[in-house]
Amino acid sequence: MKYGGIMRIGFKLLVNDKGKFSALLIGITFAVFLMLQMTAMFAGILDRAYSTVTNIGAAMWVMDPAVNTASSAIPMPAYLLDAVRSMDGVSFAVPLYMGGALVKLEDGTFQSVYVVGLDDASLFGRPEMEQGNILDIYNDNTFIAVDDAEFSKLKNPRIGTSFELNDHRGTIVGIARVASNGLNGIPTLYTTYNRAIQYVPSTRFTASYLLVQPKSPADVAGIERQVAALGYAAFTADEFKKRITDYYTYKTGIGTNILLMTVISFIVGLSISGQTFYTFILENLEKFGALKAIGAKGRELVYMILFMATFTALTGFGLGVGLVTLMITIARSRLPNYAAMITFWNLGLAFGMVLIIAAISSYVGVRKVLKVEPFDIFRG
Repeated sequence: MKYGGIMRIGFKLLVNDKGKFSALLIGITFAVFLMLQMTAMFAGILDRAYSTVTNIGAAMWVMDPAVNTASSAIPMPAYLLDAVRSMDGVSFAVPLYMGGALVKLEDGTFQSVYVVGLDDASLFGRPEMEQGNILDIYNDNTFIAVDDAEFSKLKNPRIGTSFELNDHRGTIVGIARVASNGLNGIPTLYTTYNRAIQYVPSTRFTASYLLVQPKSPADVAGIERQVAALGYAAFTADEFKKRITDYYTYKTGIGTNILLMTVISFIVGLSISGQTFYTFILENLEKFGALKAIGAKGRELVYMILFMATFTALTGFGLGVGLVTLMITIARSRLPNYAAMITFWNLGLAFGMVLIIAAISSYVGVRKVLKVEPFDIFRG
């Protein structure tokens, strides 16, 4: 390697000063930890915010244009279902009911729940069963409980457990699992569409959403235009998720606060590593001057400093990722409601910020080293 020798000298200079090297690693590790922790929390919040879209698994959703999140559905008239079913490009369309209710448990306590009413004929969007048979949902007064982080709020019901909902008796006939937990900390019950609109008080319009399966991906745009002509909105699952993400990012304080904390973490890491690296360069200035005196070129010293800064930044990045992963793993094992999750985009964001920290630290060091002259070093 052309610059292998100068890189080895830089590595020895870096690690031999254990105090400065440790301070650099701690600063970058702490910054990466905070940046990843903040963005991981935000990613977890968003994942739970559109958990309904993920769990139902419909290709397209028809809704009122004013809807921003899956949990804030605006009921639509019954004629819209027939209109959508008759549209060109629609393979099938079914209604979905989603609404909040208050149930009285067997021990007399009350608990808020989220009721999801599936299409009676197809049960489209049904969850994966852990216990019981999905067909038992057709029996009288039957519901399926979701075994998620909020399951214990229903007193960990079993098959046969009863409760009361709006003076109606309900019975658990199955326990199901879903891909993603909800955001609002409320247990979820599945039942049929007609039972949901009978048991849960609602307006004269009852369909929260219409779930649409297009005949082919090429039909999506046409369906969206036809639905828009009726005064409603149609979105693919990804488009609906993006709509929910944009709402939480730009129209609530969540995105702003997370962004602010991430920027603060970046500034903290930059200030600690930049100052420590500059101090390290100053304390080793005579060594760089000696390298110049024995023939090292300015370009070689620049590469050496870039290597030192990059090595420290990447090591700190790895330690920070490992620390965050360990913390999230421990927290999830003890706190079921903990929502943080590491994704490729927040790893990429943290990696990009670490590279910026390394670049600025290198720039500070390079300017100082290029100005030093061997004559000044030996004269001192």
